[in-house]
Amino acid sequence: MAKILVVDDAEFLRVRITKMLTGNGHEVVEADNGAKAVAKYRENRPDAVLMDVTMPEMDGLAALKEIRSGDPNARVVMLTALGQESVVLEAIKSGARDFVVKPFEPDRVLAALKRALA
Repeated sequence: MAKILVVDDAEFLRVRITKMLTGNGHEVVEADNGAKAVAKYRENRPDAVLMDVTMPEMDGLAALKEIRSGDPNARVVMLTALGQESVVLEAIKSGARDFVVKPFEPDRVLAALKRALA
């Protein structure tokens, strides 16, 4: 299937998402902040990225912009907490394909990825 870069500073969430994705046949690469996400994206050229908005060192919006500046076709789905609508709008304007509100149902994440990869 697809190679997915999962970016979140919460390890338990990366583990949960990784299990869900590998269980559905995807290959997963992980990063725990935006700066590492940019480096891992360049290194691994994943088919899509699932990225948290709020992280240390470099947040998801900055990482999204950095990734898309190097690859305008990058497929990024943002993970966001409730109440971050303005951030979501900024992410969509910056090229995010979709967003998923946390806490999320696995089906919602898989559907967002499927749309991003289509």
